[in-house]
Amino acid sequence: MNAKLCIFVVDRFPGEIMNHPSPNSRQVEFLPARAARPSLFASILALARILVAPVLLLTVIVGGIFLIGLAQKTGWIQTAGSGPAETGTGVATSNVSYICPMMCVPPQPVPGRCPVCGMELVQAASGGSGGPSSNISIDPRSRRIANIQTVAATSRVLHREIHSVGEIGSDESSLKTLSAYIDGRIEKLHVDYTGMVVNKNDQLALLYSPEIYSSQIEFVQAVEAAESSAGQSTRLAETSRRLQSSSRQRLVELGMTESQIESLATTKTPSSRLELHAPISGTVIEKLAVVGQYIQAGEPIYRLADLSSVWLVLRLFPEDAALIRPGQRVEAAIQSRPGEVVEGVVDFVEPVVDTKTRTVGVRVIIENEGGRLKPGEFAKATLRVPIGRDDGMPGETVVVPRDALLAVGETGLVYVEKAPGEFEMRHVVSGPAVGSEIAILSGLEKGEMVVARSTFLLDAQMQLAGNPSLIDPFKAVTPAIDPAMMEEIRLAMASLDEPDRILAEQQVICPVTEVHLGSMGMGTPIKVDVAGKPVFICCEGCRENLLKDPEKHFTVIADHKAGGINNAAPKTTHEMPQMSLPQMNPPQTELPKMKLPQMKPPGA
Repeated sequence: MNAKLCIFVVDRFPGEIMNHPSPNSRQVEFLPARAARPSLFASILALARILVAPVLLLTVIVGGIFLIGLAQKTGWIQTAGSGPAETGTGVATSNVSYICPMMCVPPQPVPGRCPVCGMELVQAASGGSGGPSSNISIDPRSRRIANIQTVAATSRVLHREIHSVGEIGSDESSLKTLSAYIDGRIEKLHVDYTGMVVNKNDQLALLYSPEIYSSQIEFVQAVEAAESSAGQSTRLAETSRRLQSSSRQRLVELGMTESQIESLATTKTPSSRLELHAPISGTVIEKLAVVGQYIQAGEPIYRLADLSSVWLVLRLFPEDAALIRPGQRVEAAIQSRPGEVVEGVVDFVEPVVDTKTRTVGVRVIIENEGGRLKPGEFAKATLRVPIGRDDGMPGETVVVPRDALLAVGETGLVYVEKAPGEFEMRHVVSGPAVGSEIAILSGLEKGEMVVARSTFLLDAQMQLAGNPSLIDPFKAVTPAIDPAMMEEIRLAMASLDEPDRILAEQQVICPVTEVHLGSMGMGTPIKVDVAGKPVFICCEGCRENLLKDPEKHFTVIADHKAGGINNAAPKTTHEMPQMSLPQMNPPQTELPKMKLPQMKPPGA
């Protein structure tokens, strides 16, 4: 069967086409299917219209974010806090650098975080004359970030506490020994143990001695002869009186007391036993004889001590002992009496140093009421000595917090705030530290504001700025050249020929003394030919040093021209020691390579 393709021009609805019959029924059957295709295309077109608008809008947004991120990455756009610091007028400065508070890396031209420690970089000091200076300026924002705090230096009497451990001993000035004046035998001891307290003239021992007996007989006979010749002016009476006096003195030498002699003169009864009496009131600290012992003249029997006051002997280092003066109060804690503190007074400081212990003895007298303190026990002593005067008397001293002082060896530095944000490095002489404070003996006045917090951070910024700091405190500082000095330099240079004047002005400094040519009253600079190269010196005294080591002085001139040193004004003795100091420039280190996360904008 032949199939026929019929093409209809559809200008009616499908329902109208079906109302017209066709001679070929097969052609009529396909008409509904062909008429449905325009309806499907219209639906797809309507759906596309709904979806295209949001897709285009999303594409525009993503593309915009990508372009903004690309602009920030390439530096076309800088966000707040990521670009150079702005001045008060909003204009960015090109000479601002940023440093790490921990000095991990050299100064950076842009802010951010340290690639080593991750801390936020802070803005370095701004301004300056281009040379080393003892002053530094910190803007308020950097000061807040660094947490730089200042306090006022105070002046008051500062006491230093010296701690030591000593041993309590008897008062050596009150020690007494009871000895036998004659040979004899101990028949009785009234005090037969140590530690017994006795009073003066108490009987301590009974001594048997034939010698004392014969001496008493002689005395009794002399007394009787004197009494019988009393009232006579004959030579016999005078001889009797002399004999009585000599025999009496003999008994005194043998150890009899005045009361014993008077009793013998009254009773006229000699005895071969002699009572030995206590010479002082005190405590028996040693018993050196026993009953029945035969002793010779001079042998000790008892040793007594007056313990109403005791000594506390301390051993101090010489530098501490030098601060101690007699009369100073001392507090002591006794080992056997916890929680109790007794007071004493310094009585004596030994004038020599013990060669074995390298210490000095200090003797303290402590009243011992009731015998609380026992000789031989230990005590912890505390001495409070004033600081600031050589004679040890109280005197006011400038005091600052310990964190305000930076010290290495004999060098001590503090930073003084002269004006808001303006800090000056100051050389000081520090004294002893007491607790959280330290004494400043010179270099600082009462009332000056010193940096008490983040002092080391401020010093690090001084170092990175090329200024004197703790690591190089004597770096040459360039003071301002006053008009008088400028005129002096101009007149000195004017005496040179035009070519030499130009060369001298380009050289600026004398390579030997490193002072400005024509300053300090040196007059016209002197030209010296060194290896065919003209060099100017300030005076004839520098010629020998220049010719001795010319390469060294050529380096000084080259460093000055390169900005390594700046000595545009004369140095003084206290600013720079007479030695060649190395230039302490910040080290240019190779930073470690670190993989940091890259913050990409969405859609990049």
